[in-house]
Amino acid sequence: MTDTVRLTTAQALVRFLAAQYSERDGTEQRLIPAMWGIFGHGNVAGIGQALLQAATTGDADLPYHLARNEQGMVHTAAAFAKARDRLQTFACTASTGPGSTNMVTGAALATSNRVPVLLLPSDMFATRAPDPVLQQLEDARGGDVTVNDAFRPVSKYFDRITRPEQLIPAALAAMRVLTDPAETGAVTLCLPQDVQAEAHDWPAAFLRRRVWHIDRPQPDPAAVARAVEALRGAARPLIVAGGGVVYSGAMAELRALADATGIPVADTHAGKGALAWDHPCAVGGIGSTGTSAANTLAREADVVLGAGTRYSDFTTASHTVFADPGVRFVNLNIARLDAAKHSAVQVVADARAGLAALTAGLAGWRVEPGHRRRTRALAADWAAAADACRTVDHGPLPAQTAVLGALNDTLDDRDVVINAAGSMPGDLQMLWRARDPKSYHVEYAYSCMGYEVAAGTGVKLAAPDREVVVLVGDGSYLMMSQEIATMVAEGIKVVIVVVQNHGFASIGSLSESLGSQRFGTGYRYRDPRSGLLDGEVLPVDLAANAASLGARVIRADGIKGFRDAVERAKAAATTTVVHIDTDPHGPNPPSTAWWDVPVSEVSDLGSTRTAAATYAQEKRDQRHYL
Repeated sequence: MTDTVRLTTAQALVRFLAAQYSERDGTEQRLIPAMWGIFGHGNVAGIGQALLQAATTGDADLPYHLARNEQGMVHTAAAFAKARDRLQTFACTASTGPGSTNMVTGAALATSNRVPVLLLPSDMFATRAPDPVLQQLEDARGGDVTVNDAFRPVSKYFDRITRPEQLIPAALAAMRVLTDPAETGAVTLCLPQDVQAEAHDWPAAFLRRRVWHIDRPQPDPAAVARAVEALRGAARPLIVAGGGVVYSGAMAELRALADATGIPVADTHAGKGALAWDHPCAVGGIGSTGTSAANTLAREADVVLGAGTRYSDFTTASHTVFADPGVRFVNLNIARLDAAKHSAVQVVADARAGLAALTAGLAGWRVEPGHRRRTRALAADWAAAADACRTVDHGPLPAQTAVLGALNDTLDDRDVVINAAGSMPGDLQMLWRARDPKSYHVEYAYSCMGYEVAAGTGVKLAAPDREVVVLVGDGSYLMMSQEIATMVAEGIKVVIVVVQNHGFASIGSLSESLGSQRFGTGYRYRDPRSGLLDGEVLPVDLAANAASLGARVIRADGIKGFRDAVERAKAAATTTVVHIDTDPHGPNPPSTAWWDVPVSEVSDLGSTRTAAATYAQEKRDQRHYL
């Protein structure tokens, strides 16, 4: 007879998760090293009891962390997974109803970014005996519909465990998806509250130690031959390095390809630092917020090698930046979804294996000397323009670009900067100089406001030997600042730079460019004369708020004071917030590409009519890459 262990569903799940490992290149590590959660009805007596029992008896090693916001804890898990190259992640548990649906945004972020997180939302009673219970959605179309069905479209795997024994195939399927680089994202296992507490005789084999091997799929030789043929025929090739290069640890292979061929290398947010910014072939970020060097070369490119990129609209400047009428694409990606984009020559493989194969196939071939000289000249011109932005003397309040330049210069090569939303991702893509890919952590697939502070905890847990700096505007700060209390409670040291400009700088600028006059983008009193929120600036003190959450706070005055404050914060032993006011109308880096944001075709506002005419002109250059 098969050995069995009598446990509740929640107890079995905790023991199962504690026994899961991932392995790549001979290195094994815990796949789920801890669980984050906020308890309420639905999980307090299920998973909560199971975690307490595991910690008390030692039956399972699955530490518990208390978050302050359910969305925030999913961001923490996603940031941890990103920093750990998707080889590890956290599980997140939440109570029934709003506690669980608070995680939906985090699920969307994880899946958009192709990073694994395990979500365990509590659900209604499987028996339905006490229906309708507190916080239950009653759907007249069917009794099996709950609010947790909202996770379906944003999860790579979704299941609802309505009987204990269903956990066995569901948990194994969940681990499969979490460890599949081509299919990973948010994995959701909904757990009805009565099933969590229900006992079952579990096969001992289900609870044994398991290792999930993460392979490096090798490229098909015929596909490599097709790619090599396309690249050898190129006069003006360009490489776009994306996050797949970083996740596969293919930085050396990318550098070897660039060294051997002289092909210029642009990068996306996720790929920044895969090639050091000062390498002779590096031309910086590409697309809507890219450098003039990268975008000029993109417009001229006749063959584009996309390595580990999903080609978002920012990367392609909404299908305008690759302007050569006959441009061809060669896409190296572990996911066929991305490899097939733009009618490309597809190389479906691990980025490290694929880049090595392409370098071997291109042996003896180099781009023409004139193209190499042009690459270096364009990169030098952009470096001079970036220097002007990074050191601009703007007053009385400093420009944001000067703050970023000072921060970049103050941090070491291995220090990590985190950002996600607002105007800073664009400025960072153009101006930030990275030599280490793990030093640049910008979430720009979902660009979720509030991600930054929660992500700081995840990155610090993933890389405790690195200085972690959260860079956040006041808009994002106000959405998730409560996670500072989590950092303080866990004794995690993070530097948080709060750039306050009293509103949404990015959307304000975008609104103005689209003829909407910065409507609804400032933190201001409602003016009784106009009826709009365009009165005096609100007296919001974010530094005082941070102090109330337990952080040490340094108020910086001017760029010199800011540099000194960052140095002091780095030397501190506890989470420290550096606060600085900036001018929301400060000069921006020069834009060299477009982003498709439709403008009202008819309007009584002159500003909108002018913007619509500009939009129509820009739209003419947009096309499908076929």
